[in-house]
Amino acid sequence: MADAVLRGGVDLGGTKIQAVVADPDHHVLGQARRPTPTTGGPPDVVDAIAEALDEAAEQAGIKPAELSGIGVGAPGAIDEAKGTLANAGNLPSWKDPYPLAGELAQRFGAHIVRLGNDVQVATDAEFTLGAAREFSSLLGVFWGTGVGGGIVLDGKPWLGRGAAGEIGHIAVHHHGLKCPCGRHGCMEAYAGRRAMEHRARKAVDDGEKTILFEIMEEKGRDRLTSGIWWRAIERGDELAERLIDDAVDALGIAVASACNVLDPEAVIIGGGLGVRFGDPYAKRIDQAMMPHLFHDAHPPEMRVAELGDLGGALGAALLVA
Repeated sequence: MADAVLRGGVDLGGTKIQAVVADPDHHVLGQARRPTPTTGGPPDVVDAIAEALDEAAEQAGIKPAELSGIGVGAPGAIDEAKGTLANAGNLPSWKDPYPLAGELAQRFGAHIVRLGNDVQVATDAEFTLGAAREFSSLLGVFWGTGVGGGIVLDGKPWLGRGAAGEIGHIAVHHHGLKCPCGRHGCMEAYAGRRAMEHRARKAVDDGEKTILFEIMEEKGRDRLTSGIWWRAIERGDELAERLIDDAVDALGIAVASACNVLDPEAVIIGGGLGVRFGDPYAKRIDQAMMPHLFHDAHPPEMRVAELGDLGGALGAALLVA
């Protein structure tokens, strides 16, 4: 198989790093996953990315140096021209601009390494390959460690001045809970998994009962993953139900606010929690949106991301298509 047509894609998230090797028809020939480091700094994250790419390339039967290019979807502030990533709050000690593209190019001998916003590339993947193929405008809402958004208008990604789509930081409560970003009242303070775990721990400290952390220990995890939240809900855990209800309400307000401005044809719900909770909860978010939607007689189509866990990595590979 000609190496010039195989591309690497990396979805760099706050919980996991997903790497794929894709062919020109976007078929995944190799894939690998690593947990995102919780300590250290950018070099430790780069090591984990390299391990995942190595394994994905091995599955595809090639060496990483044979890839025509590598795309990386990452959270934080991206300078595409310089190939740097900064202010990645869900990554360990990643504040100052770090030459991520240059580091990966040097390690793998890749001629092309491109960075893109993690949620925007996942939105682009759903628009190009997944659940939103028939639409020309789209709002992607990726509910996971944080809550990010991606926008497609008239068939093209809308990046604004580089910070478009930050739906998680739409204010849903005046002077509300403190968000991981440091501001108060953001939707992510109620719906982001990191913030939800903080609220759950505080509730336990205040004497509330929950099985969330028992499940976490059973599964050998060090954080409350999407699967743990799902299992707690299945078992009728009252604290988990209350926090998920708060998340759905906050998502509904923020999605409606974004739709009132953009008026997209469709909303795609993705991310770890979005995919895990699936269509029933997408419908709940749709219902929570309706009281706040100005054009409620003509709401956007609400769908769950079709590409699942591989959407972000496939979208990253599209950066070097």
